[in-house]
Amino acid sequence: MTPSRADLPAKLAAFAGIYLIWGTTYLGIALAIRTFPPFSAGAIRYLTAGGLMYAWLRAREPRPFDGLNIPGTLLCGVLMSGIGNGFVMWAQKGLPSGLTALFVASLPMLILLFDWAFFSRQRPARVATIGVIVGLAGVAVLATHAGGLSGHIRPVHLLAILAAETAWAMATLLQRQFVPITRIVSFTCLQLLAGGVFQLSAALIGRDWIALAAHGVALSSILAVAYLTFVGTLVANNCYSYLIAHVSAHKVATYALVNPVIAMALGVVVLGEQVSWSMLIASALVLFGVALVLFQGVRRRFAAASAR
Repeated sequence: MTPSRADLPAKLAAFAGIYLIWGTTYLGIALAIRTFPPFSAGAIRYLTAGGLMYAWLRAREPRPFDGLNIPGTLLCGVLMSGIGNGFVMWAQKGLPSGLTALFVASLPMLILLFDWAFFSRQRPARVATIGVIVGLAGVAVLATHAGGLSGHIRPVHLLAILAAETAWAMATLLQRQFVPITRIVSFTCLQLLAGGVFQLSAALIGRDWIALAAHGVALSSILAVAYLTFVGTLVANNCYSYLIAHVSAHKVATYALVNPVIAMALGVVVLGEQVSWSMLIASALVLFGVALVLFQGVRRRFAAASAR
């Protein structure tokens, strides 16, 4: 059996992890923040996950953060796990989980645009440009019709999602400069801890403890935070790291197309969220645009390989 075939079960399991688990995290967040303040839930999630990862790394080597660019890693952690995840959790206080997932699905388009504008300075291919235009059109439809899906949506919730996506996209691009491939697990651990500290600071500034003391926390929210910590972060992140090391990036990025579908379905079935025709049309535009961005170079590479 060839190495690639021997690794096939592990790869399939890892893909199932990022497809299914990350698709369910939006439902987990919705359940968690019913009685848990968002930043408190996020702080518990990331500090616990990062602490467990550190304990595991510390047992393997005495200085697990050696070889890392510490300031750069902390910056990525604040942007990705702090602002990126924290603002998404906060925004779900006023946005349906399926709608939130669709906004987040446009992340590959932002990464492409920021890479062009601030990093590689390489103009996107024509197919990718079309994808960005189509996808952003879908986002515009989502934004203009969001109020019809839930009466308590406010513009600040949409702005929070935009800020979260911007921070996550910048962290994704900065990460390439700060993390050696051999230190990806250590990098992930430190950025989780940095994001957890950021969210803890936000919880303290926002005086989350007042809401906790006044209303208490339901068992369903506690179980949801536990799921987000152990399954949504520890398991799924390790699946993602494994795939990044063994599978081409464009294949791994397909989770951006699958997660919103799962999140929307769970939102309708479990939470009773509404889905309108405008949302379905916008969903199709966003996902089609993201697909064009993700697979912009696949056809060209396939044609070149066939010509050999």
